[in-house]
Amino acid sequence: MSRRPRRNHTPAFKAKVALAAVKGDRTIAQLAEQFDAHPNQIMAWKAQLEGGASEVFGSGSVTAAVPAVDVKSLHAKIGEQR
Repeated sequence: MSRRPRRNHTPAFKAKVALAAVKGDRTIAQLAEQFDAHPNQIMAWKAQLEGGASEVFGSGSVTAAVPAVDVKSLHAKIGEQR
């Protein structure tokens, strides 16, 4: 019996499975069978979702993923290149 190759699940798939686990309509074993994932992995994704859920509703002090840009300096650089 050969081992199954390691799989990389997309974040969208992980979120879908974790949300199904949080919903609680089905058992973890049923979800594992439905999504072809190990029950321990589903529990880890569920815990990760529950642990990070408070960040969604956190204060506005969280820095944006994109750094603030000085528009005037960028326009000046564009003008220099012309």
